[in-house]
Amino acid sequence: MTLIEPNVAALLWFALFAGVASTGFYVLTGVFPLETRPDLRSRPLGLALIAGNVLLLLALVGGGLAYGAANLRWTSLVIVGGLAVLFAPGVFNVWPPRWRDGMAGLAIVLASFGVSLGLLQHVGAVFSL
Repeated sequence: MTLIEPNVAALLWFALFAGVASTGFYVLTGVFPLETRPDLRSRPLGLALIAGNVLLLLALVGGGLAYGAANLRWTSLVIVGGLAVLFAPGVFNVWPPRWRDGMAGLAIVLASFGVSLGLLQHVGAVFSL
């Protein structure tokens, strides 16, 4: 494995971050366009969850790419990122519909983005030492 990617621990962390970001992306695509979701658009909490999720998704994707570029070979970055995007619909379809298509799904994704960003900050600081 060291001939393919010498930093296996960073590869596994990057795979986790890419998987969370890809799955969260599929959950967020279900809320757009907002005109088709009056259940979320009419609630201030729904709009706040959508805005928070979009911002955290952008931060996770940007931070994950920066982490991957700093610690992995570019081929590993492309392959693992592609696999995360490829298999995210399968993970998305395993979730019960009530968890992924409403406020509960947005709250779960917001929490997973927050935990992932915290882990990314911790792991990025550890690997940069």
